[in-house]
Amino acid sequence: MTTTTARVRTRESGTQRLPAAWRLGFHRGALEIKQFFRLRDQVVFTFAFPIVFLFLFASIFSDDVTGAGVTASQLYVPAMMAAGIMTTSFQSLGISIAIERDEKVLRRLRGTPMPPAAYFIGKIWLVLVTGFLETVILLAVGITFYGVKLPSDATRWLHFGWIFLLGLTACALLGIAISSVPKTGRSATSVVVLPFLVLQFISGVYISIDTIPDWMLGISAVFPLKWMCQGLRGVFLPDSAQVLEQAGSWEFGRIALVLGAWCIGGLLLCLLTFRWKNRRDG
Repeated sequence: MTTTTARVRTRESGTQRLPAAWRLGFHRGALEIKQFFRLRDQVVFTFAFPIVFLFLFASIFSDDVTGAGVTASQLYVPAMMAAGIMTTSFQSLGISIAIERDEKVLRRLRGTPMPPAAYFIGKIWLVLVTGFLETVILLAVGITFYGVKLPSDATRWLHFGWIFLLGLTACALLGIAISSVPKTGRSATSVVVLPFLVLQFISGVYISIDTIPDWMLGISAVFPLKWMCQGLRGVFLPDSAQVLEQAGSWEFGRIALVLGAWCIGGLLLCLLTFRWKNRRDG
């Protein structure tokens, strides 16, 4: 009798037990992706912004770069890919989470039985899908219109894989961390976009890396975007273009260290700064 009762209790507790955070996070991610693609203006702005800027800069600056074996247009393609990754992760999460906090969405989610980790896993799924699509679209534009060639060896594809994943993760964590800075959802866009815009100018996205002053490059070297641009140039441009880099080489080892360090640092910042409620809510 006792054994039978124990089995019944086990079955009852099993039916009431919530799925693991990873499973819930996957479902949460599917919901985030559906919500994202239902907002057409958000989809168009997110994917079109880097593409429009690529067309503008690549059309204005299209001459051959002396001694580099590439055109100025080809330099912009990997740089815009890096900026696109940061747009879909850092900028997207920094703004959307701040708005959700201001509208008390986070507060309501925190009051449900859903593990907090599931919310963040869902956001990571969102930026992974949108970041990958953005990268594919920009690469397709670069191949079709600007003569960028796909890597022919597995090593460069391996470099692309870890640069994409580490860069996306670092930027996503920084986006989650900076979402706690705006006081309201209305101010989130200004707070997030301004530093991102400055970083794009000093990290070699809009201006060739060999024309940026060294002190600006020193500042940009602290953050992930500069290293993502450099790494993607190393993947999609010929080795002759290394002469344009500050160190005269792609420095894949240093890129991995910096992006890896930002993944750890970004996680620590999230743990220290993330809030489920606005400051005025206590």
